[in-house]
Amino acid sequence: MTEPSPQAGRRHTPVLSQDVIRFLNVREGGTYLDCTIGLAGHSSQIARLLGASGHLIGFDRDPSALELADQRLQNLAAELGDAMPKVTLIGEAFSKVAGHVQPASLDGLLADFGVSSMQLDEAERGFSFQTDGPLDMRQDTRQGVTAAQVVNEMDERDLANLIYEYGEERRSWRIARAIVRARPITTTGQLARIVAGSAPPMKQERIHPATRTFQALRIHVNRELDEIRQLLDAAPQLLKTSGRLVVISFHSLEDRIAKDMLREQAAKGIWTLLTRKPAVADEEETNRNPRARSAKLRAAERLPAEQAAKPAQQHSGRVLTGFSQLSKKRAPGEEQGS
Repeated sequence: MTEPSPQAGRRHTPVLSQDVIRFLNVREGGTYLDCTIGLAGHSSQIARLLGASGHLIGFDRDPSALELADQRLQNLAAELGDAMPKVTLIGEAFSKVAGHVQPASLDGLLADFGVSSMQLDEAERGFSFQTDGPLDMRQDTRQGVTAAQVVNEMDERDLANLIYEYGEERRSWRIARAIVRARPITTTGQLARIVAGSAPPMKQERIHPATRTFQALRIHVNRELDEIRQLLDAAPQLLKTSGRLVVISFHSLEDRIAKDMLREQAAKGIWTLLTRKPAVADEEETNRNPRARSAKLRAAERLPAEQAAKPAQQHSGRVLTGFSQLSKKRAPGEEQGS
């Protein structure tokens, strides 16, 4: 088993950690689920508060992350001794939680959406254009299509719509056309250069021109938005009355889903919303951890089941639920072949 390196510890700083603990209302002896355990930054803080009678459950579909989380929690157990809670780690996507967790058994559920800093830092995972590596982008490297398969095999129209919808990139047709003409594309560096060459940075734009395209590919490869919807549909059934839900988003598509679904479920008597507006990092935290700058935290508390008008089975269609719908749309103002 691999022990986390000092570098891994430095680069993984859990965002909004004080807000997470406060909104989860972590209590000794409780059962808490971290749906995206990563390197166990938030989970380690939760475990310290649970005591020997508590139970920490951690999910992660990234086998490498789960292994590192296991080692970090073993190290914590050596420190806490008899005060360490029971720990259960499960190597699955968080959309599968309902198949592993008993209904009404949780005092709190945490989900930190998006890609981890560890994944971004590892060139071989293919998430980042900062270092050259193979075009993979899968959080679970054991299954699924890679980003290389998407950029080399997808129809130009579908690729343009994917980049527009999931990357919120207005120059999507220009980028898709450049990608198709440059095939085959095998590395992150090659793709980043193609995107930057076809859509150079606009005035006063501070992000790299490939940022939105990489985001779109990552979301598609990992079905990230569908995963979020499935988790938020399942969460009310898994939490006890007065159990807390805390979710952290890092871009507008994630946060929009969380905001809309929680509001709709609250209107049905499922939640009391604890954050009318999302909690965000203060200046001190963003200076210490730049990744926290884009983080938005939303929290809710489970109401008694009898107050719910009906199960939360419907949700807003404002964000597309699958790529089959994307292929029917075009980016406004752009026509194929223009």
